[in-house]
Amino acid sequence: MLKYHFDWSIVTSGKYFDWLVSGLKITLELSFVSIVLAFLLGLLVAVLRMSPLRPVRLVAMAYLEFFRNTPLLVQIFFWYFGSYKILPTAVNDWLNSTNFEFAAAAIALSIYTSAFIAEDLRSGILSIPKEQMEAARSAGFSFLRSMQYVILPQAVRITVPPLVNQFLNLAKNSSLAMTIGVAELTYQARQVESYSFKGFEAFTAATLVYLALSVAITWLVHVYDRRVLNPLRTG
Repeated sequence: MLKYHFDWSIVTSGKYFDWLVSGLKITLELSFVSIVLAFLLGLLVAVLRMSPLRPVRLVAMAYLEFFRNTPLLVQIFFWYFGSYKILPTAVNDWLNSTNFEFAAAAIALSIYTSAFIAEDLRSGILSIPKEQMEAARSAGFSFLRSMQYVILPQAVRITVPPLVNQFLNLAKNSSLAMTIGVAELTYQARQVESYSFKGFEAFTAATLVYLALSVAITWLVHVYDRRVLNPLRTG
């Protein structure tokens, strides 16, 4: 009978532990940068999606359908291999002088996730009684001002749980960045396996870290829902 000796010390001390910690830091950095950009872009697309102008709505709809229905890995490769064709030379030079792989992954993750965030925000906007928009417009606010001061603050508060879930999905999707050389957690786990031939330990550690991150985020959503949203529903 084949027995495998699990050597946990491989990933809990020494340089391999340092590699995994370094990968986790990059995963968190990539996730944070991407979710901030995705939220801002998703907010813009959601507002355009609700625009009274039909051509603007059609552009926003085309954006959503394209990026929600194409694989994220393909989009990562698109930005990694195709940025020189579509971005200005000055922008490409700046990206290469910093960390091009990280930037390409962040762009792809941000755009991909923004399409889903836009729909979450639109659902939140639609949940606000239309009389509030009418009242704001009657008070002299433009469509954009009404969104900025009346509708969006309420919609964002309502959609915090699905937005946090999008952050969770983005953190897990960031593992695809290893395909273009971003040294995030999955990449470093692969490095540990290559150097130590202890793939089971390396990927078990990476799996547990992703699981812990997911559980922590889920718990935060539960706390927010219980302490913030429930009082608003019952109040």
